[in-house]
Amino acid sequence: MELLKLNKKYLIIDTSAILSGKSLNINDNRLITTNSVLSEINPGGKDYRNLQFLLEKGLNIYEPSKESIKYIINISKKTGDYTRLSNTDIDILALAFDFKDKSEFKDKIIILSDDYSIQNISNYLKIEYLNISQSGITKRFKWSYKCMGCGKKFKKNIKTCYICGSSIKNYVSKTNNINEFK
Repeated sequence: MELLKLNKKYLIIDTSAILSGKSLNINDNRLITTNSVLSEINPGGKDYRNLQFLLEKGLNIYEPSKESIKYIINISKKTGDYTRLSNTDIDILALAFDFKDKSEFKDKIIILSDDYSIQNISNYLKIEYLNISQSGITKRFKWSYKCMGCGKKFKKNIKTCYICGSSIKNYVSKTNNINEFK
C-alpha cells in the first residue's frame, strides 16, 4: 500500500520512518509520535531537519498510557519479542494500542516502522502497519529460548542456563501466516 493512497489516517511514526529519509504524505493524514522517538534523533544533520520539518507541518506528540505500556510488555513477553524491543518501540506500540482502543480511531491507525518486532506485535494486535524502506515481515513469529550447551528450552529469557552454565539464545519456535488487513 502506498502512502499516497491513504486517506485521513493516523500515522504513528517510529524512528525508522524519520531516519529513512523518505517523504511522508502529510496531506489528509495526521502524523503522531512520542517523545521517546524525538529523543532518538540527534540535533543537526538531515534526520534532525526532517524531524523539524515534520514538527512544523503538524507532527503531534503524545505519550502512551501506563496501562497500554504494561499491556504491550505482557504481550511482547508472550510473543518472545520483549528482549528485541526498545522502550521507544514499546511506546510506539502502546500509543497505537491507545488509539485503537478508541472506537473513532479503530480502523484509522497505521504504524510506520521497519522494525520487525513492532510489525510482529502489531499483527498480533491487529493494528495495521507499513514498512518504509525494508520488506515487511511475511510470517508472525513466536520466539522461545534454548541453551546453546545442553539444549534445554526455556519459556522466559535468561542469560545463562542454570543446568550447564551456557548462554541462552532465542529461536523461532512457531510461525503463522500474516493476516492481511482489508
